[in-house]
Amino acid sequence: MKKFKNKYALIINLILVAGFLSVSLTSYFVSLNSLRKEIRENQLPLTSDNIYSEIQRDFLQPVYTSSLMAMDTFLRDWVISGEKNENKIVKYLKEIKIKYNTFTSFFVSDQTYRYYHTDGVLKKVSKENSRDKWYFRVQNMQNDYEINVDPDMANNDTMTIFVNYKVYDYNGEYIGATGVGLKVDAVKSIIERYQKDYGSRIYFTDSYGNIVLHGSNFKMEPGNIHEIEGLSKISNGILKNRDKTQKYKKNGEFIHVNSRYIPELKWHLVVEKSEGGAIKNIHKALYLNLAICTAIVIMIFIFMNILVSPYEKKLQEMATTDKLTGVYNRQAFDLVMLQTLKDAERNKSRFSIIIFDIDFFKETNDKYGHMAGDEVLKNVASTTKTFLRKSDVFSRWGGDEFILLLKDCGIGDASKLAENIRNEIKKNNTVWKNEYIFSTVSMGVAEYHLHEELDKAINRADKALYASKVRGRDRVEEEQLEENSEVQTEQEIVIT
Repeated sequence: MKKFKNKYALIINLILVAGFLSVSLTSYFVSLNSLRKEIRENQLPLTSDNIYSEIQRDFLQPVYTSSLMAMDTFLRDWVISGEKNENKIVKYLKEIKIKYNTFTSFFVSDQTYRYYHTDGVLKKVSKENSRDKWYFRVQNMQNDYEINVDPDMANNDTMTIFVNYKVYDYNGEYIGATGVGLKVDAVKSIIERYQKDYGSRIYFTDSYGNIVLHGSNFKMEPGNIHEIEGLSKISNGILKNRDKTQKYKKNGEFIHVNSRYIPELKWHLVVEKSEGGAIKNIHKALYLNLAICTAIVIMIFIFMNILVSPYEKKLQEMATTDKLTGVYNRQAFDLVMLQTLKDAERNKSRFSIIIFDIDFFKETNDKYGHMAGDEVLKNVASTTKTFLRKSDVFSRWGGDEFILLLKDCGIGDASKLAENIRNEIKKNNTVWKNEYIFSTVSMGVAEYHLHEELDKAINRADKALYASKVRGRDRVEEEQLEENSEVQTEQEIVIT
């Protein structure tokens, strides 16, 4: 083993030496174009993507909070009952502000036009007041909410990012707008961090080119990109394109610019990267060295992969696969489920869950033995696999219980698939010692609802499975939402 390790280390060292020699010999051929390509195609887009991702992430919680407020029965009942006792709504808004750590929280009534916030009634909104146009825009918009940037009158006109959410009564009639606000400084902190990490200048402009937000040590006069030397030549390209990389020249130096439109803010994110001293030969060589070192790393990776991959594959299979049935185990399913949940939240996509188990499986074990029961489990798993897409996730949930995760699939299609699987399992008997073991399954189906906790969707599928047991087994039942279902506690017995 030691001899093998030494030989292995020698090979790696030889590859590294060869790589560094190649770097030294070829560094003379590094060109300015490679540097510019790196800035244009990697650094600027990466910085822009990261900032945009963080902005989107930071807005998920405020939007969720505002949606909770819009659906809150207290708020709706208080408005419907005539907006009596102003202290109640003020206390409610204060609790929202503290609990969710927002800069402000508010409610504007469509009945009285009163603007309520954490200190009481701020004013009455009016169509004649230009500062109240936002409310009447929200009143007539098609979407349930918007994200808007305005000065907050209740907080000394601090620039604030508002989430404005429409509120409806129980008959679907519009009764006002509610929501929360975040200080624009929260976005500034992101700018500061990325300016430091990437050595870039970062700022935001509105649709007219006015610079509305930037980090500290920002020296750029005047405050409109149409009037800035050099930048004015590409300003139209910044404002007319949703995502564009350009460059301009100032004081004899090229500055690369990546711009991206952020619809949540109705602003353009601009990231500038100066070539500066990077055009020197040492920096040119650095970029080429990185490329060559990357190639070397790939070579080492391929070499190690040839040696290690068979063992790695085996270990991975042991860690993620149920040994008996060959499907995912619960640990692996949990990891896939969390990633699917993130994708669904980000892309606003949907997925469904099917939970099923084998009817009277204990009696099968008692009658034929546990080895026969194992064959039944394998037969059910293999039969189910024949109906699944590559994107579907199939796992043994525990004992004789299985779970299916169906991406981009609504509850209707999921129920049809469940019926097909159930029918095929019923027809496909397990052969054990020249005997046929007849098996059926009971199945519960539920669809994930955006922004809900994952356990709730799984719990609904589990309840649907329980309902299929109560109603005679060998059937498929869909979820029953809590507001439409009646819990029959007298039927909650242990069913196998």
